[in-house]
Amino acid sequence: MITAYERVIAGRYLLPGRSERFIFLVAAISLLAVALGVAALIAVMSVMNGFRAELFDRIQGLNGHAVVQGYAGRLSGWEEAAEAVRRTPGVVSVTPLIEQPLMASANSRVEAALVRGMALSDIRQSRVIAGTILAGTLEDLAPQQPVVAVAARLAENLGLRVGDTLSLISPQGEVTPFGTVPRIVSYRVGAIFEIGIFDYDRAFVVMPIEQAQLLLGMEGEVGMLEVKTEDPERVAAILAPVAPALEGRAVLLTWRQMNAALFEALVVDRLVTFFVLSIIIVVATFNILSSLIMLVRSKNRDIAILRTMGASRASLMRIFMTLGTTIGAIGVGLGAALGFLILHFRQAIVGGVSAATGTDIWDPTIRYLTELPAKTDPAEVLAIILLALILSFLATLYPAWKAAGTDPVTVLRSE
Repeated sequence: MITAYERVIAGRYLLPGRSERFIFLVAAISLLAVALGVAALIAVMSVMNGFRAELFDRIQGLNGHAVVQGYAGRLSGWEEAAEAVRRTPGVVSVTPLIEQPLMASANSRVEAALVRGMALSDIRQSRVIAGTILAGTLEDLAPQQPVVAVAARLAENLGLRVGDTLSLISPQGEVTPFGTVPRIVSYRVGAIFEIGIFDYDRAFVVMPIEQAQLLLGMEGEVGMLEVKTEDPERVAAILAPVAPALEGRAVLLTWRQMNAALFEALVVDRLVTFFVLSIIIVVATFNILSSLIMLVRSKNRDIAILRTMGASRASLMRIFMTLGTTIGAIGVGLGAALGFLILHFRQAIVGGVSAATGTDIWDPTIRYLTELPAKTDPAEVLAIILLALILSFLATLYPAWKAAGTDPVTVLRSE
């Protein structure tokens, strides 16, 4: 343990003397470098955690943890398959869906659309749909009424507002002597919602499953079953017993398989980012090392006097180790505060940088999400703080050892 007089000496060495202002400047730069490194790691890792969590939450909210996809987009006798999956231990819910890419037309504009048919109760209970309504209401949707809910970007591209008419064009139309005529059905827009994932918001049209069956000629059939389990990380193991029963009728796909490339890229990006940003802290600790070495050289006479007054080698080591670790600890504290401040004002910072540069740095067409998310992991923050403190401590060992090895006789004789 460090003694009172060792603390006093370490505290005095933190303050610059007339001849040591350059050393103080190097130490201050080291402190700021540690702070910036810690802040960058906390902010970036929290944003990446938030991005993954938000993306998974939105995707899971629409597609569940797994889907049982019927061949050719049709699943006959789906009630039997749904019951078999529902009886599997670990399965929470099974929801029938119809999902089909079609063309949407309104106001002389045409856009690709992804039509999704769901049970009316599921639509109204869906957090990613019912919880993101921008205009209108889902109360207007009914099994026998041609009313749909449209995603925000698709509505914007087609110039749609609540109450307007949307036409859906299906290539599976009627056969005539002149060929197949596409089926065109008009619907009233009852609600506009925004999921928050750009690719979904520019395509989704949601309607009661009865209306979807009528539009696509799938009476009594569905396209897939959405499955939710107790643990999304173990979804493959939970559904393994039911997979053989589905062979020849449907394909079982988990959320990992459906989004494998995306989530694997996020994992790699996260590891590379952590490694690159950690280099900032390593460089900062080298600055601490250099500033302490210069301080030891400038304090040679003081160290020699302390040794002649009875200070032990261990005492001198503790003084300089405390000095360097204190610089690192102050930097870590400032960095943590700065990191959380950046996270709190992250959206304003993104908007300010975009306005200053004239470039949309958070383009949802590239980033998938419309807003910059963040989710702080306390264990990860603790690991970053410990990493910075350990590196700062290690940077003090060589200067402290050099100070402890000072020969007072040689120094005082040369003086």
